[in-house]
Amino acid sequence: MSAQRDTATVLVVDDEEEVADVYALRLRNQFETRVAYSGSEALDVIDIDVDIVLLDRRMPDIAGDEVLTKLREKGYDCRVIMLTAVDPGLDIVSMQFDDYLCKPVEKEDLVDAINHQLDIIEHDETVSEYFELTSKLALLESELSEEETETSDEVAELRDQVHELREELDDVLDEIDDIEAEFSNIGRFPG
Repeated sequence: MSAQRDTATVLVVDDEEEVADVYALRLRNQFETRVAYSGSEALDVIDIDVDIVLLDRRMPDIAGDEVLTKLREKGYDCRVIMLTAVDPGLDIVSMQFDDYLCKPVEKEDLVDAINHQLDIIEHDETVSEYFELTSKLALLESELSEEETETSDEVAELRDQVHELREELDDVLDEIDDIEAEFSNIGRFPG
């Protein structure tokens, strides 16, 4: 992974060619951008130079969830942002993505989400895990009813994990607060 902002490589994966091309067009002036129009094509073209994958969940040949699993099984340490029209549910708790944006996504939010992931690459694994879990918790709290989030064992476990990681990160708290402020300003839902 290159992980430097000016040389970062982003792979856009979406079976809707027009959608993939639009996102790639929005990013090409800031990042090295590649496009794959299917899950299988993404698995064929990914290499160690890819820093960020923007991954659709609903694709006919191989679903994004399965692509994500295969990327992790193959040991790719790229950051994965699910960029999809699929509303998140409790199924996301076990998924190993790094952020989740619901389509359509404004260019500024997309660039901010990518830059946020590049910032995280510069830090240790605990910071990465903290933001992965924080992203999932924020999604579930915004998508599920208050009753569902209060009674869900999965949500409670996520909250506990976030709290524990936050305590571990006290020594880098100021820097994390800055990153977290940027993170919370990213629009994850249309509208």
